[in-house]
Amino acid sequence: MKYREVSKGDTYIILGMSFVFIIGCILFNISLFLGFLGSIVFSLCVFLKEGFAIKELVRIMFIGLKECKRLYLFILLIGATISIWLSSGVVPTMMYYGFEYMNGMNFLFASFIVTSLISLFMGTAVGTISTVGIALLGVGKGFGIPIPILLGVIISSAFIADKISPISGLLNLTLSVTKTKYNKVLRSMINTLIPTYLITGLIYYFIGIKYGIGSDLNLEYYKVAILDGFVVSPYLFLFPVFILSMSVLGLDIILIVFLGLFGGMVVSFVLQNMSVGSILYTMVFGYKVGTASSELNNIFASGGIMSMVEVVLIVMGAIALSSLFEGTGLIKPLIDKVLLNIKTKKQLILSTGLISSLLTIITCDQTVGIVLPARVFKDKYDELGLDQTILARTISDTGTIIAPLMPWNVNALIIYVISGVSAMNYAPYAVLCYICPMVTLIVALSYDVES
Repeated sequence: MKYREVSKGDTYIILGMSFVFIIGCILFNISLFLGFLGSIVFSLCVFLKEGFAIKELVRIMFIGLKECKRLYLFILLIGATISIWLSSGVVPTMMYYGFEYMNGMNFLFASFIVTSLISLFMGTAVGTISTVGIALLGVGKGFGIPIPILLGVIISSAFIADKISPISGLLNLTLSVTKTKYNKVLRSMINTLIPTYLITGLIYYFIGIKYGIGSDLNLEYYKVAILDGFVVSPYLFLFPVFILSMSVLGLDIILIVFLGLFGGMVVSFVLQNMSVGSILYTMVFGYKVGTASSELNNIFASGGIMSMVEVVLIVMGAIALSSLFEGTGLIKPLIDKVLLNIKTKKQLILSTGLISSLLTIITCDQTVGIVLPARVFKDKYDELGLDQTILARTISDTGTIIAPLMPWNVNALIIYVISGVSAMNYAPYAVLCYICPMVTLIVALSYDVES
């Protein structure tokens, strides 16, 4: 593509104002979509002054948005699936047997294992924290475990969802912009995930020895409350196992999620005695349940498809803005300076991780930290003979995973609203979120690259 020159002054003005719009949304608790929309409108005005035609600018955004069209459908399907997996008893069943497993165990270590498994099948870190995470915080508080420590454990395990879950919106955004497939990226991610998970698990095991527990009535209370609201069966584990197995085999993720959604609808009707009308309402508007525990009633609540509309708009806003920056050549001089100094595969991986992390830190959200590095570094990976799965892995190991560590990040703010604990307090214990980038750094330094 032939780029026209955008003046350096206007480049800094556009980037600076985009930052102001996004930060403003965070500070005033306004939807990030409005921040991206304001950034787009402001950028368009400056680009028009620079001589770009409005038709050309709209085309640039449209092409970028069109490339990720499947992602929008996927995100909406996930909203419906989470609600149906709650109503069908899938998530409550995982929690029930998870609590049963925890009796008499190292609570911190058990929380890490159980939450990481549940997050893998829920596909959302924030969703996991706001459901099973809240339950574990309540139980842990009763055991006298410091909340910041336990929350750090929960966050570490929950963010595995955003990193490797086949039904994660962020991972599928990464797959979409890097044009890679889940099963291939997963094989690449194992190189950094296994050491990260083992190191993190060992750290939590040794910390957890200090907070060992025996069998406690708190766990029994939650288990009884779950049985009060749902029919629980180990056979319900077949649904998340099916999703993960089919994803690993490389089947189309939208088809897999749709099948999982349909299966959940059938189970909600047959096993949980829900009417067809209630099931459809649950898909669109969300799910609520009335158990004996008010805490669990809040945990087992979701917003359905409607709750994902804003998420889709935010993702579309980020994609449109990054497409403008790339398509107009705005960031080309800045990126060219970075690319010019990259001579080896090691340097490329390190630069990818650094840029992805910086964008996540600056924009307060993971979306731009995923989209821009993927677009910018894609050709360089081809040039140096690196597989695109390593690009996806590096972004996931850095820009995606560090999000909850910054107090101003959207994820950290949501966690604060959910738990009342700031990132400054829990970040030292969210071990996986900084062990993962460190492992990626070591992998990049140790050889030119192994895919």
